[in-house]
Amino acid sequence: MSGDFDLIIQGGHLIDPKNDLDGPADIAVKDGLVAAVAERIEPSSAKVIDVSGLYVTPGLIDIHVHVYGGYQGWLFPDQHALPYGVTTVVDTGGAGWKDFADFKHTIIDPAQTRVLAFVNIVGAGMIGAPEQDVSEMDPALCAAAIEQYREQVVGAKSAHFGGPGWESAGGAIEAARQSNSIAMIDFAPRPTRTYEELLERMSPGDIHTHLYAAHIPLLDEDKKIADYVRQARQRGIVFDTGHGGGSFWFRIAVPAMAQDFPPDTISTDLHKSSRMLPNATMPITMSKFLSLGMPFQEVVYRSTHRPAEVIRHPQLGHLSVGAEADLAAFVLHEGDFAFVDSGRTRMRGRQKLECELTLREGRVVWDLNGRSLVDWDKAGEYRHLA
Repeated sequence: MSGDFDLIIQGGHLIDPKNDLDGPADIAVKDGLVAAVAERIEPSSAKVIDVSGLYVTPGLIDIHVHVYGGYQGWLFPDQHALPYGVTTVVDTGGAGWKDFADFKHTIIDPAQTRVLAFVNIVGAGMIGAPEQDVSEMDPALCAAAIEQYREQVVGAKSAHFGGPGWESAGGAIEAARQSNSIAMIDFAPRPTRTYEELLERMSPGDIHTHLYAAHIPLLDEDKKIADYVRQARQRGIVFDTGHGGGSFWFRIAVPAMAQDFPPDTISTDLHKSSRMLPNATMPITMSKFLSLGMPFQEVVYRSTHRPAEVIRHPQLGHLSVGAEADLAAFVLHEGDFAFVDSGRTRMRGRQKLECELTLREGRVVWDLNGRSLVDWDKAGEYRHLA
């Protein structure tokens, strides 16, 4: 195959779960879109990037990050997404219905990364004390913000509430229903509001995040998946990883995975704290699931196509012809590695992902080893690049 293309990603092993592709393939880009996918595409006049030996995937979609607000130190999206193959992030409640306009102006609009968001049920957002103030929790106003910023917003978020009632989780669920969207719930059980009752209140498509957190009774006293949890999944409730600094424990993940209860979506809950010792970037979090026995193709699926479905953006997470050319290329290292969880324990593994190249809308935005560049002594006259 040949044609008039801007760029060809050549020689890689493509994994595109939506299109059931798992094998050698070239990808041609034109005007920021995928123009062709074939086993061999002739370069003609297009720029060619040789990714031989690498796995090529759709750009990763991390549906749980913090790029706005005060929660444990939010991170700028571009520097903490694009170098890791992540082209779309979803901020989970950093902004509430009072300050979403500021979030859009200061973070979403300037970012190269596609930034989507859940609006916090708390008007002031995720900044500490207001998260315990039930007077800040207004489903109608939250729903109105979701409707106003529909292009950027995927739903409502509840998190960190320590009170006895349902003002936070129940309020986010109500805001989602009023706005025909979804809710993501970060939940701490109390005697007056149990995990089982939360799942009963949620509707198909709603997300429970922090699946393998120590404070979530995912497992019963015999370390078995609770029946009501399986029933919730069968009913369409989505279970998200949300690794974070304190919400991913091997002692919960190992028995859960052994009982065929993986996360629907792999996500990081990335912020300044979780970026450190747990090292909860997407490639490392994905590598942890490889160590837990999840096949590589499944890891990619739960990091691309499945999260796109969950957040109701089916145009993302795949490399179909006509889709935006968001893609990443990874080396899958083989060796002796170890990974750290939230309980500060270690799991050994034989595989570790590392991102070498990221394209966002067909432009190279990360190139670890300069695969898209020429050697300095062949570059000709020096030109300053703005």
